[in-house]
Amino acid sequence: MPHIVVHLSGQPDAALTRKTVDTVAELTQSVLGKALPVIAVTVQYIAADSWFIGGKSLAELGKSAFHLDISVTDETNTKAEKARYLREVHAAMARLRPDLHEVSYIHVIDARAAAYGYGGQTQEYRHQQAGV
Repeated sequence: MPHIVVHLSGQPDAALTRKTVDTVAELTQSVLGKALPVIAVTVQYIAADSWFIGGKSLAELGKSAFHLDISVTDETNTKAEKARYLREVHAAMARLRPDLHEVSYIHVIDARAAAYGYGGQTQEYRHQQAGV
């Protein structure tokens, strides 16, 4: 049940937004094993002249960038799965944005099951109810 926030540099682009959401959702399913019905994604755009890397704006650098935060329930993914996710998301975003700056961050946030959930229930509660 991950919640994903993606920041993209540049002006809003509906086609890029859809491709980004589809790509991230597919990788979240295939690499991290999360179920599509509970993957929530938001996408926000930040102007290239307002995004700085190394003290220079992306507009100055002639580059694009992204930042992705994904919250997953702690202990549901291995270090290897998370490392693969970072590699595959970065590679996929580089295909979507050929001018992608290498300094585009991905943060897999391991949230405690007792402090994270949806529908008014924590993931800890869901785990206990499942009898696992």
